[in-house]
Amino acid sequence: MSRICELTGKGRQVGHNVSHANNKTKRTFLPNLQNVTLMSDTLGRSIRLRVSTHGLRSVEHVGGLDNWLLKASDDDLSLRARRLKREVRKAAAPAEKAAA
Repeated sequence: MSRICELTGKGRQVGHNVSHANNKTKRTFLPNLQNVTLMSDTLGRSIRLRVSTHGLRSVEHVGGLDNWLLKASDDDLSLRARRLKREVRKAAAPAEKAAA
């Protein structure tokens, strides 16, 4: 399983451990990924995703999973998230026509 956030695309970064003697050795910085269950209001069901804590805070700030998916670019989203975005957009279209 890759260590990449499914919503933000945040992945591992590389850098150095620097000793007191200024010796540098390679190391990796991994994102804080959590397995979370997010509720989709439009689809009326819950979805399990592997999301970074930064991404989770962003989703809550925007107002939920559906709003996040509709505003996010497809480049950052995983394949599962892109399929989910397509489902949300398809389910939201009849609701928008009924409101208009």
